[in-house]
Amino acid sequence: MFDHFVVSVVVVPPLAVLVAALVAGRLAPALAARVLAWSAIVVAVAGIANLLVFVLHAVAEVPAVAHLMGWSDRVVAADVAGVPWVPWLCVPLLAAAAASMAWTHRRHRRDLRAGRLFPRPDGDVLLVDDDAVTAFAVPGRPGWVVVTSGMRAALTDRQYTALLAHERAHLDGAHHRLVRLAELAGAAHPALRWVSAQVGFLVERAADERAAAEVGDRRLVARAVGQAALLAAGRPGLGRVPSVLHAAAGAVPRRVAALLAPERRTSALPALLPILVAAGTVVWTGEAVEDLRELLEQAAGWLG
Repeated sequence: MFDHFVVSVVVVPPLAVLVAALVAGRLAPALAARVLAWSAIVVAVAGIANLLVFVLHAVAEVPAVAHLMGWSDRVVAADVAGVPWVPWLCVPLLAAAAASMAWTHRRHRRDLRAGRLFPRPDGDVLLVDDDAVTAFAVPGRPGWVVVTSGMRAALTDRQYTALLAHERAHLDGAHHRLVRLAELAGAAHPALRWVSAQVGFLVERAADERAAAEVGDRRLVARAVGQAALLAAGRPGLGRVPSVLHAAAGAVPRRVAALLAPERRTSALPALLPILVAAGTVVWTGEAVEDLRELLEQAAGWLG
């Protein structure tokens, strides 16, 4: 069973990162965000499942448990005789991954609740009297967009239209869910944190492209993004803004550069690579579960 640990826990997550890096720029941002987020969470869950299999293996080695369940602890232990430490290493690894994912999930729920502290507007835009240059989408049924007076004053009417198109694209695309999936994957396995950051960038790029398509002017959106970021850096405020609902400032130069460059034609074909990696580790995890079942049957038969 050791090969299952090596493949699903050690090899596949870094491989998923490599594949994500290869295909992210070759896909349309909206498609790339979906594919990378879902493939990352599948890889993470498969890794968690493999850790759980080995934790159960460790428990099955305990003589008292084996006696209670009616199988031989020596037969179970012999299965990993060359690497007896692996099942017991998986115990703290599984606990750490579970705790990290739980903390990430609670943070997302807290941030979304913080965004919903703002009153729901009559339409889908809430203008808040605050000098901070900030705008973000608040998911809901329906969602709405929060814009500060500082942001509104910083933008021309056309730039403001582009801004609203950008934030509405976040709502229409349920981008907060993709970010949550990717960050949960990163919490489950450290190697997947790069994918998490990339998905955060890609949802912003997807919203930028949607805004550019709606207003028909990529340079206009680029100017709006760049100007808002520069002013926001100089006028911090509105401390209640949930971090999960807006882009990191470091991504802004890349977003502006992408908008100023000619629109690229993309293909959906590269999306098959991360999908295949995720599907492969799911199959491998299924084999790990089946191997454990067969091992316990063998141990029970030997005792009998």
